[in-house]
Amino acid sequence: MTRTARRNRRTVQMAGAGAAALLALSACSSSDESSSTRSDSAASASSSGRLSGEVTVFAAASLKESFTTLGREFEKEHPGTKVTFSFGGSDSLAASITGGAPADVFASASPKTMKIVTDAGDASGTPSTFVRNELEIATLPGNPGKISSLKDLTESGLKVVLCDKEVPCGAAAQKALGASDLKLTPVSYEQDVKAALTKVELKEADAAVVYKTDVQAAGDKVEGVEFPESADAVNDYPITLLKDAQNAEAARAFIALVQSAEGQKVLTAAGFLKP
Repeated sequence: MTRTARRNRRTVQMAGAGAAALLALSACSSSDESSSTRSDSAASASSSGRLSGEVTVFAAASLKESFTTLGREFEKEHPGTKVTFSFGGSDSLAASITGGAPADVFASASPKTMKIVTDAGDASGTPSTFVRNELEIATLPGNPGKISSLKDLTESGLKVVLCDKEVPCGAAAQKALGASDLKLTPVSYEQDVKAALTKVELKEADAAVVYKTDVQAAGDKVEGVEFPESADAVNDYPITLLKDAQNAEAARAFIALVQSAEGQKVLTAAGFLKP
């Protein structure tokens, strides 16, 4: 090969290498730009505060009406989200959570039942009290038994229902009875406040010691009787994000709604007391 031919070949090789470098640089630049665009889009979506997916809330039975209302409000404010509730006795819900049941939020009817979850290390952060609740006697419509006090519930022949002693409404009832030095043997202990109230609604019991909020929610199905000893047994309701929450961002937003002025308005309208 002549010197001229070798020079021409070297020039072609250098030109090819340069073109390849330019192509590689262009590809890298394009890749970086695409990556940057994706990052910017993700950041934009995050900063926009858009929420999606399901939020699973375990809540005390007495919160059913007000939380259902708040759940609808949450879904309306955040299209693409769905709030799923599991209502029941706080002790049973706490046991389910510590047993591994999937949930994002826990709202309990007492600090004692919340402590079951925090002691097991299943809460994220410190629970905060968002409302309080007071007891009331639920009687049959018209109050045919003429019940006017907690002491009246101890009269023979009267069928009275209480919540189970391990359930917050049951523990509160025992505290109120103890404050009055009264002993009461109910015809049954129910697993949650709604079950106790249902006994009266179905006329299977003459009276039940439940929350004021549940008497209000029942409307004309029962009649409420206030008693002073209830002031000695007011329950604080704490709420917390759970450690293994699958949708923590939306769960935090739901808790924020509960604690907001809007949420408090719904809760106080249902008969709950402010914390």
